[in-house]
Formats: sequence, structure tokens, C-alpha cells
Amino acid sequence: MAALLVFVVFLVAIILSIPIGVSMILGSVAPIMMMARGGVIPQVIDNTLSGANSTPILAVPLFILGGVIMAEGGISKKLFNFFAYFVGRFTGGVPCAVVLTCLFYGAISGSGPATTAAVGAMCVPFMADLGYNKTWAAGLIAVAGGLGVIIPPSIPFVLYSLATGVSTGKLFLGGVFPGILIGLFLMAYAVFYCATKGEDKAKIKARLDEISALGFWALFKDSFWALMCPIIILGGIYTGFFTPTEAAVVSVFYAIIVCLFIERSIKFKALPAFLISSVKTYGGLAFVLAFATAFGRVLSLTHATSAVQDFILNNFSSATSVLTVCTIIFLILGMIMDTGPAIIILAPVLLPAVKMLGVDEVHFGVVLVCCLSIGLATPPFGLDLFVAGNISQDNPMDVAARAFPFIVAFLLSLALIVYVPAISTWLVY
Repeated sequence: MAALLVFVVFLVAIILSIPIGVSMILGSVAPIMMMARGGVIPQVIDNTLSGANSTPILAVPLFILGGVIMAEGGISKKLFNFFAYFVGRFTGGVPCAVVLTCLFYGAISGSGPATTAAVGAMCVPFMADLGYNKTWAAGLIAVAGGLGVIIPPSIPFVLYSLATGVSTGKLFLGGVFPGILIGLFLMAYAVFYCATKGEDKAKIKARLDEISALGFWALFKDSFWALMCPIIILGGIYTGFFTPTEAAVVSVFYAIIVCLFIERSIKFKALPAFLISSVKTYGGLAFVLAFATAFGRVLSLTHATSAVQDFILNNFSSATSVLTVCTIIFLILGMIMDTGPAIIILAPVLLPAVKMLGVDEVHFGVVLVCCLSIGLATPPFGLDLFVAGNISQDNPMDVAARAFPFIVAFLLSLALIVYVPAISTWLVY
């Protein structure tokens, strides 16, 4: 009964549009105040403070800051020109270059909305000038921007690691092939669309001639530091040179050195504004992370986690069946809940049960993050839709309609990721 009360109060608070963090606290104190179950109030406060007092949690705001600096430094344009040089002249090559840019930029920002904003601000006007439908281009960016939370280093993977104790490094490795696979499916649909609907070949050739005139080495030199960022960050993690949290620190210093001293694309006086922007982005999530520790502790004391585990074990008999149902739930929640809070709430409750049915903890994390990344581009609250719509000056629902075929392509790749665990685990084990 106490466990049920936790969930009921929490869900009612969410329905009433009370912030996620506050809803967690209300759910946590409800059984204590009404039934004298789930601990005591001082214990809830202590757990909240301990949730915020964590070294690994520092990786989140630091990765955000590094991504903000890189975005303001114009890194996305350099990456796009480099990829367009190779694939731009093929049918559907320009949209494919956009997807490749999102893939690589995701390895810099670790955020879906940041990837959508940085790549979209440059690519949507560029594609519109080449004759592509502007809203279609925004739909492509909205979905491809979701790759930013799958390709490592990924902020949602850091949150999943914080919530479950699963190795961040393993999760980063687990996201590599799924991110590439999703990118390939998105590119396949883009090629199909351009082959059937046609492109303005003359405009594309003229613009790509301008890019090609710079020459390979000039483009490579221009994009070199952007291309090196994920290699340095991920290489340092996987070789054991530094931890994921230390990697986040390295990403910030790398971004500052490249953009301030090498590329000279930002001014020193702009750094305080970047710090403020990062704090604003992280501020709300920080409260959720702190309150999640108290919420999780109350769930444990009221045996809510055990109840969920018993329900799953009594109603599902295989990893395939439980993953199918979880995937559907994650996709629905992704439409109405932000990625961070969804991971913090769901992961620690569901993971112990699904592991008992043979689901790998890294695979489960990859599936969860992939499902929620689709939610970034789905109505009614898909954040990437609003970011892309703002860039193209379209209604987000119009962007969603154009994004639908790309979402279908994403779902097809997701099916492979869900039912072929090796895609997520081959690099890990």
C-alpha cells in the first residue's frame, strides 16, 4: 500500500504539471506523513543532499559546457563541409552529409537539442537555398539531432550510469554501433526520398563546387580539431588515461583552447555567458538528480522496487517479451517526459527485474536511451521539434509531420537494436 501511494502521489503531481523534482519529493514524503512508512523526513533530506554530493555527476554540466563552447565556435559548419566534400554529389548526398554531421557533432555535445540547434542553424538555411523543402529539412534535423544522446559521450548515458551504477565507459561503447546503425537508416530514407522526389542538381553542383574548390587538405585542416575532439575524449576513456568525469573536464579545456586560441572563433569575454547558459541548462536537472536519490531510497524502503520486480517476473518469461513491453512504454513516455528525468526514474526500478530475465544491463540502457531519443522528435513535447521549428520558422507540428518518415526509419533500426543485443554489446565484452 505504501509503495502504491508513492507512485500515485508522484503521478498525480506530474499530471498537475508540478515540476519533476518537486513531484519526487511529494511522492517520497507521502508514505512518511500519511502512513509512517518509508523512513523519516531527516533521512529524506540527507538522501537528497547525498544525491547532489557526487563526483560523477560533475560530468553532466561539464559536457554541456564543452558542447556550448564548440557550438558557438562554429564547429558544425566545418564538419558539414568536410562530409559534404565526400558524399554531397551523390543522390541524397546533402541530407546524408547532414546526418553524418549530427553523428559526429553528437560525439562533441552529448545532447540532442544541442546537436539539433548547432547543426540545424547552419544546415536548414543551406538546404533551403539548394531547393530542399525547408520544413522537410527541419524534420530531418529534428530526428537526426537525437543521435546526439546516443553517440558517446552521451549525457543520458552518464545519467543512466549514475542511476544504476553501470560503467559509463561500457555504456559509451554500447552506443557506438546503435548510433551508426540509426544514422544509416536515416540516410537510406533520405536517399530514397531524393531519388523519388528529385533534387535541384544544378544548385547542388554549384554550391559543392565552391566547397570542393577549397581542396581536401584545406577542408581537413579546417575541420581537424573538430574531428579530433571525440577521438581524444573517447580514446582517453577507453585507454584508461582518464575517467568519464575527467574526460568531461578535458572536453571543456579542449573546447576553450580550440575555439579561443587556435580557431579564434570566440572571444574570452564570451566565456561567462557560456557558463551561465550551461548552468541554466543543468540547473533543473541537478534538482531532479538530487531528489531522485531520496525518491529511490523511499521506493526501496516501501518495497516498491520489489513489487515491480515481482510483477515483471510473474508476467514475463523471457528477455524478448519484457524488452518488447519496455520499449513500448519507453516510446510513450518519451513523448511526454524529458530524457533525463525518465532515465533517473525508470532505470533503477526496472533494471534489477529485467536482469533476472537475462537482459544485459548495457543493452537495456542503450534501448532506453534510443527510445527516449525518438521522443525528442515526437509530439506533443518533443524538444527537438521546437528547436528545429524555431530555426525553420515553422509550426512544430508541421515539422513533426515531415519528420514522421524519418521516425519510421529510426523505429526500424530500433527493432534491430532491441532484438539483436550484440549491436549494443559487441564492443563492450
